[in-house]
Formats: sequence, structure tokens, C-alpha cells
Amino acid sequence: QIGSLALVQETQELTEHGLPPVHVVDMREELKAGNPSIMSTALHDAIADVLHKKQQAILYLNRRGSATYVFCRECGYVLECPNCEKPLIAHHDSDELQCHTCTYTRKIPAKCPQCGSNRIRQYGTGTEKVERFVHELFPQARILRYDHETTRKKGAHEIMLSHFANHRADILIGTQMLSKGLDLPLVTLVGVILADVGLNLPDFRTNERVFQLLTQVSGRAGRSPLGGRVVLQTFNPGHYVIQHAAQHDYDGFYDQELKYRERMAYPPYTRLVRLETRDMNNILAEQRAHALAEDLKVWLAEGKFTATRIIGPSPCFFHKINNYYRWQVILNGPAPAKVIKGKALEGWMVEIDPPSLL
Repeated sequence: QIGSLALVQETQELTEHGLPPVHVVDMREELKAGNPSIMSTALHDAIADVLHKKQQAILYLNRRGSATYVFCRECGYVLECPNCEKPLIAHHDSDELQCHTCTYTRKIPAKCPQCGSNRIRQYGTGTEKVERFVHELFPQARILRYDHETTRKKGAHEIMLSHFANHRADILIGTQMLSKGLDLPLVTLVGVILADVGLNLPDFRTNERVFQLLTQVSGRAGRSPLGGRVVLQTFNPGHYVIQHAAQHDYDGFYDQELKYRERMAYPPYTRLVRLETRDMNNILAEQRAHALAEDLKVWLAEGKFTATRIIGPSPCFFHKINNYYRWQVILNGPAPAKVIKGKALEGWMVEIDPPSLL
């Protein structure tokens, strides 16, 4: 079922207090106007106005770290975790790169490991980078960064939110932890640094998750008699998730998402079974996945499951985690669990109606 009770309750609460207006900023136009920075003119002016009125602002970004990844501008090589094959993240307070999936760390190299060039650069935007950038623009502002890195210690969440609630800081910068459970009457501005994050992941629930996050974080600016506003920055302003989130149009998103799900034969119109295998040898994992797919074809035919289809086999989006390669096969149909009932599936993890396909 699309949506959640929490989001419905959130929407009802906001309706009672008045929904904050949302200004969608097309960051492509900012680039054309000569502004290549991570902050649009509209968001800059809105923050300046909030500080002038001695109110508070929240800046939201669904990433942490100071750079999304580190790469070589000469050959394009991206520094990845050898255990997970995901880009390593740079953090401003050290000269190390970290994997946010496992515990792997390494020093930032002076030269490219592939071509030997010294043109190693950091690319992307993380919470640390936003914090430094905002501090440069507004040196008088008191800034707190609220993400996984700053809230590791016991009690750090409560201490940080207490500081912000008592106006010992003007701007709170953070990740999706900011989207829920905050009722801060002096917050009259929410700025979403990049609303596009997560929209292109290969999971049919991606649009729902992004809409929910944008709706919830926008609600942080609509809980005060002072009023509030949201500045939502995006490179894809025409996307229906962005459009409906900007209009606080829960019903409109629900209707359009249902049409998409029906057209693509995804839940709630069908059900899913996800089968995942892992191996430290990628070739063996792939062979096992293809062998299962062939067995599934036979079982479908024998059981006359004509309305059930096989998706895959394919590598998982997060293909390698902690030195294990991951492959998956998905069954999509009215009752896909019946296809594998009583079958020997040694070496496979089985999820009925999985929450994620990543």
C-alpha cells in the first residue's frame, strides 16, 4: 500500500497549521545566470531575511560528508571501497576517505592510483560542505550540523536539538533525520539543497520515498504563527514528485503513482518475491543466479503460473558489500510465493514483498 499512516498524520497536522508556500528553484537556470554554487539566489536571500528577523532556518540534504566522491580529472578514475565497490566519501575534519557501508578507510591519495596524475578532486555536495559554504556566506550565523557524524555519541541528538530549540543556533543543516519529529516554532524557512537525490534509484518505491521525505521536511516550516516557507532546489522541476511535493498534493501524487504502478505491474497491483544470493566470487554468484532463473522458468511452466514473470537475474544496485557480491532474481505476480513453495533454495535469501529492491 502506498504511503504511510505517519505521512497522513503529518499532512493533517500541517493542514491545521497552514501549509507553507514552496518556491521551486530550477538550478539549471541558476547556472545559466552565472551562479554555479550549491545555493540559489532565492535561498540566499531567504536565509538573509530569516537571520535579519532573528528567526531560524533548516537546510536539508540527504547526504553526509563533504564530497559525494573523489575522482581523477585526468582519467576519470573514482576511488571506491575495495569491499563494497561504492565511492568513498571525503570528510572535512580528516584526510581520510570512508565507506559509509562498511568500516573501510584510507588516506586521500596525492596521485591517481590508475594513471598517476595529481589532479585528484572532490566532487559533490555533503552536509560538511554545505556547513562550510553557509558559514562563508553568513559568518555571523550560528550553525549546527545534524547528521550521523555529529550525533554518534550517546545523548547527542537531544543536546543538539535542545540547543536549536532554545535558539542557541540560527541554522540547522542536516540529513533525513531532520524530516521527522521536530516542532520548532522559530523555524520559518526550510531549504532543500537538492531535491533530486534518490529519484533515479532502480527501485519502484523510490518516488514514494522522495515524496515522503520532501513533504515531511517541508512541514518543519509550517508549524508556527510566524508563518513559513520552503525553497526547494532541483535540476528536474518538471518531475511529478517535485511538482506534487511543492503543492503539498498528497492525493495527486497518490493517484499518479498508482497509475504508474498499475502500468508497470508493481505493487499494490501485484506482489513480489525477492531472492538474493551472495558470494565472494562474483562469477559463482552470477552462475547461481542464472541457474535459479532457469529453475524458476520450469517451475512457472509446471505450475501454470502464467501471470507471474521473472525479473533478472541481475546484480543488486549495491553490488558488493563487505567483500560479498550480490545477485538477485525477482518474481512478480499475483501470488509469486506459491512458485517457490516447498522448493530447495539453499544459498538464497528470500523476501516476500520486500521493502527495497536495492
